[in-house]
Amino acid sequence: MTRGALYARLVLMAGFWGGQFIAGRVVAPLLPHFTTGALRFLVACVGLLALCVWREGGLPRPTRAQWPALVALGVAGIFCYNAFFFAGLERIPAGRAALIMALMPAVTSLGAWVFFGERMNALRGLGIAISLAGVAVVLSHGDLASLLHGAFGAGEALMIGAVLSWTAYTLIGRTGPKALSPLATTTWAALVGTVLLGTAALFESPWARVPTLPLQGWIAIFYLGVFGTVLAFLWYLEGVRAIGGPRTAVFIN
Repeated sequence: MTRGALYARLVLMAGFWGGQFIAGRVVAPLLPHFTTGALRFLVACVGLLALCVWREGGLPRPTRAQWPALVALGVAGIFCYNAFFFAGLERIPAGRAALIMALMPAVTSLGAWVFFGERMNALRGLGIAISLAGVAVVLSHGDLASLLHGAFGAGEALMIGAVLSWTAYTLIGRTGPKALSPLATTTWAALVGTVLLGTAALFESPWARVPTLPLQGWIAIFYLGVFGTVLAFLWYLEGVRAIGGPRTAVFIN
């Protein structure tokens, strides 16, 4: 894949990613969080498995050495991220949640510096500081002291949890498993995460709420599964493998 084609995909990924906040805000009040995540990834797994058959002739079986990374990806980027994401969107507006997620490039750069020794020069450090300051100003509506007195609540804290979960997914995805393609890696991570989300959803009695989900809710689930997961997750991991986590995360900003 050429660099231009990769960047075009990442630009589209950013658009699909932005739509997640609107779709997630639609469905968050309608279903419990783990049930929503499980439905999203059931749709996504069907799409990813179909892509595996079409593009790679099937889903390759991981080796024993590859399983720890795949499980970690499923726990961080699928289970934890969705748990924080939908719980946060139930409490704060979609636009506010999206602004918090703008922290992701800065947090990813810090993680790459701490865990992988990636170069941290003065210019990058200044960019991270500006990003952190910008989010603080937006969240506090210009009154930074208010962050200590209620402007930063449970919804904002949950979205910070989503940022940290996705940062972990990015950094794990950077290191492997290299022998598997981005598509196969994304599919296995999604399958692991779906099992975890589905297990947690059983405690939310989904059979009592899912049958009453209105059409708007099903459209949101479909969008989250196909555009917000199959395409966005796959193209994101392709970017991480090709140009690194910090540079790919900038597209989310």
